[in-house]
Amino acid sequence: MAVDTVPARERGALAITDRVVAKIAAQAAHEALRRAPGGAGRAAHAPHAAVAVRAMPGTDNTGGRARVRVAVELDYPCDIAAWCAAVRRRVGARLAELAGMTSCEVVVEVQRLHAVRLFEQETEGLR
Repeated sequence: MAVDTVPARERGALAITDRVVAKIAAQAAHEALRRAPGGAGRAAHAPHAAVAVRAMPGTDNTGGRARVRVAVELDYPCDIAAWCAAVRRRVGARLAELAGMTSCEVVVEVQRLHAVRLFEQETEGLR
């Protein structure tokens, strides 16, 4: 029994909502921060993302454009610029892979720094 295949241009397109793109971006940011050696860039709270989809991907799953703002929290001291770059790269890669967003503007906002090592040193001095 032969199965007739429908060409991609005739199958239609998948509409991905802003909410789904935001969840992908937040998860990707979380993945980027989990890769911290020794937990130096570990987020205390899960990253949050806000998204504005400019254009949906075409039927070939390319051409989608989005503007993404990801809010993260980092342990301090750390290389803030390096962690922001890692988050930017991971979010862009995952959106391209999972949602067909080939052109993304990713803004990483550091909402809070947690001075973990300084706090640990202060509490050790009290003992």
